[in-house]
Amino acid sequence: MTLFPFILCCAALITATINALTMRVVRKSESLLISESVDLLIPMRNEERNVSECIEAALSTSKLANFSITVLDDNSSDKTPELLTSFGSKITVMNGTALPDGWMGKNFALSQLASASSAEYLVFSDADVRLTPEAISASLALMKRLNWDYISPYPRQIARTFAELLIQPLLQWSWMSSVVLRIAEKSQRPSTTIANGQLFIVKRAAYIEIGGHENIKNEVLDDLELARELVRHGFRGGVADASDVVTCRMYESRKELIEGYTKSLWRAFGGVAGTILALLILTWTSLTPFYGAITGSALALGGLTLTILSRVVVALRTRSNPVLSLLHPLAILFLFSLIALSWMKKRNGSLQWRGRSI
Repeated sequence: MTLFPFILCCAALITATINALTMRVVRKSESLLISESVDLLIPMRNEERNVSECIEAALSTSKLANFSITVLDDNSSDKTPELLTSFGSKITVMNGTALPDGWMGKNFALSQLASASSAEYLVFSDADVRLTPEAISASLALMKRLNWDYISPYPRQIARTFAELLIQPLLQWSWMSSVVLRIAEKSQRPSTTIANGQLFIVKRAAYIEIGGHENIKNEVLDDLELARELVRHGFRGGVADASDVVTCRMYESRKELIEGYTKSLWRAFGGVAGTILALLILTWTSLTPFYGAITGSALALGGLTLTILSRVVVALRTRSNPVLSLLHPLAILFLFSLIALSWMKKRNGSLQWRGRSI
């Protein structure tokens, strides 16, 4: 292994360590009573397995003086509507209209929810998110203290199947090892913006000024593009570790995980050139050191150790299992296969999610 990949491995560990020590953290102990109106907006399409736990957790929300929950049933064909009805007047349920041409399903659902809300703060949440009572109030307290217009509280990712255990920890490692968050906050450049749509809070005034989801209606990475649009318009915000107050299990089987990642990985790096660059960097920091290490290169072994240590640092910060860091090379190979599958399906027009073509 040459010196260049080793330097990249060093950079990954240094960046991850800086972020672990300095990144914003949403803490239960710092939650405050929020007097402004807050609306929790949850789109649901065939979410019968998530409805009860999601809504019950949301209803336990505390320290919000003017709080409401609005759920949009996005033309579900399972028991989602029936289960939502069982909560009666505790929540507001909207029936989604037919998906117009040019819109991604989730974007249109969120747009409908936001249009029906008059709250000062809009809280977008996925159905697989589980909020603790202090999750929203603590996130808003941090957002207000920093004078931000939006905040992306990053949930603790729950993984149980082998495929989940391989891939899910890469989510937070990918940005915590590549972008120094405090610098990104100050620069407020769209290219260094980080966001996660599992839970996303924005001032309604800022959301309206950027044109809401209308401006990103056909984007598969709705969370990232919404944050970038806010930054382009001069609004401030960022990501924060919310593993203390929020959890999320995105997928519950290997099949779901593969479908979920392939729907968006083709867009994750910006295009063909960005994907090639990402593959090269991941190769240099993961596969090259691994190959060199097993063939006797001390420099490669050092680089692999640094990369694995970066995974350990991120795992400790985000409350995931650090032991999984030892599977990093295998995880990267799995990720490569998902990226290739995503591009193949995009090229032949077979990408789908929840029964809709992408």
